[in-house]
Amino acid sequence: MQTKLLIGGEFVDALDGATIDVLDPHDGSLLAQVAEAKEADIDRAVVAATEAKAGWRRMPAAERGRLLLKLADAIEADAANLALLETRDTGHPLRDTSNLDVPRTAATFRYFGGMADKFQGSVVPVEAGFLDYVTPEPLGVVGQIVPWNFPVMFCSWKMAPALAAGNTIVMKPAELTPMSALRIGELMAEVGFPPGVVNILPGYGATAGQRIVEHPGIAKVSFTGSTAVGKNVARSAADTLKQVHLELGGKGANIVFEDANIAAAVGGTAFGIFHNQGQACIAASRLIIHESVAEEFLERFTALARSIKVGDPKDPTTEMGPLTSTLHRDRVLSYVEKAIEDGGQILTGGKAPDDPALANGCYVEPTVVSVDPSARVACEEVFGPFMTVHTFRTDAEALEIANSVDYGLGGGLWTNNLSRAHATARELRAGMVWINSYKRVNPGSPFGGVGVSGYGREMGFEAMREYTEPKAIWVNIDAQLPPFYPRG
Repeated sequence: MQTKLLIGGEFVDALDGATIDVLDPHDGSLLAQVAEAKEADIDRAVVAATEAKAGWRRMPAAERGRLLLKLADAIEADAANLALLETRDTGHPLRDTSNLDVPRTAATFRYFGGMADKFQGSVVPVEAGFLDYVTPEPLGVVGQIVPWNFPVMFCSWKMAPALAAGNTIVMKPAELTPMSALRIGELMAEVGFPPGVVNILPGYGATAGQRIVEHPGIAKVSFTGSTAVGKNVARSAADTLKQVHLELGGKGANIVFEDANIAAAVGGTAFGIFHNQGQACIAASRLIIHESVAEEFLERFTALARSIKVGDPKDPTTEMGPLTSTLHRDRVLSYVEKAIEDGGQILTGGKAPDDPALANGCYVEPTVVSVDPSARVACEEVFGPFMTVHTFRTDAEALEIANSVDYGLGGGLWTNNLSRAHATARELRAGMVWINSYKRVNPGSPFGGVGVSGYGREMGFEAMREYTEPKAIWVNIDAQLPPFYPRG
C-alpha cells in the first residue's frame, strides 16, 4: 500500500512528517499510516501542477486520451488488488468493489480517454468577411476533493474529464479512505503520466481541503460531500472567484405505484438503499408507496432486508459490510432514536447486528422505518442503510411527498403505465430519475442535482464543459478592410 503524498511525480512525506491513522472499519484495526497533507504541502502541489500545465495543455488531445486508455487497462490488470484495497479501506463488500466499483472506474477513464480528441468547438455564423470560431480551453490547475463513500470510483469521475480536457490536478482524497486514490496515482506513474499532472494529497478538510478551496493558483474546485460543507466551499471560493462544482447530499424519493411489478420493485429498492450500506448520495432513502400495495410490498421487502448477509466485507458472500467509520455508525444509529421520538415505527433493523464477530466493527442492520413524511428522519440525509416509508393515494400526493424536501439529486419510480412514468419523471424535482430501476450510472450520462444537492455535473459531455471555458476567436478574412477600420 502506498502511504505517501504524490507531488510532482514523486511519493513524498508531508513536510512536517504528520500522518493519519487509516482504520479497517470491519474490526477497527490499523490498516495504514498515511502522510497527512497540510497547507504547505498543498502549496507544493499547486507549484508542481502549475509547472506541468503548459506541457499537458499543449500535448495533442489524442495523446492525452491514449494515456487515459492505458490507465484504464492498468486498472483492469490490477483489479483484484484494487478491489481488495477498496474493501479493506471502506468496508464496501468485495463482491461490489470487484463487480461494480473497479470496473466502473476503468470504464470512466476509458470513456474520457476516447472523448479527449472528440470534444469539439464550434463556428458561429457572423457577418460577411469574418470567421468566428469558439474553442474549449482548459481551466488550468483544478482542485478536487473526493468523499469517502466511493473513493476509487469518484477519483475517475473527477480526474478523467479534467485530464481529457487538458487540466492538471491537485486532489485530496478523504482522510478516512485514501488508499485506492494513492494506488491510482501509482498506476498513473507506471503508464507514463508526466510528473505534476496529477497530485494526490490525503488530508483533513479543515486544513488541506480549505487550502485547495482558497488557493489563488487553483482555477476551479470540484467538491463531493455534504451540503453543509459544500456551502462553506462556495463561500470560501468566492474570494478568489474560482469556479465551483458541488455534488452534495440527497434524499432520494422512490415511488411505487399500484401497477408496479412488485417483485422487481422490491429488489430494485433494496439495491437502491442497501448497496454500499446506504452510503450514497443517490440512495433510495424514502419509499413512497401506494396504499393498495403497501402491505404486500413491505412484507416482501422487510423479509428481504432481514435476509441480507451482513458481515466481513472481504468475504465474497457478504452482501452488506460495515459503515466506513465509528463516528458515522453512531450518527446513523442516532436517527433511530429521532424516528421513535417523531412517532415512527421500526419495521426492521435499527441496531447493530447481534453477531459477536462484528462487535468491533462499524455495523448497522438494514433498517426500515414507517414515519410521517415531515419527520426529521424523512427530511434529513441519514447516509446509511436507513429507509423511511410513506404511503399515498393519488399521483399528485406521491409527487407532493417526493418534492417536499430541499434535496434534488436522484429519484425513481415503478409503474407499467408509460404515460404516468414520463409525466412523473418530468415533475420530480431531481437531476436524475430512474424508471423501473434505481441507481444506474454510466460515464456518458450526466450526474448531479438541483436545490441543496448542488450544481454542475459529473460525467458525459457536461463534465468536459465543467472543466473548460469557451474562447471566441474572431478572424478578419476579407482582403478589403471594413469601412469602420481607421486608415492611416
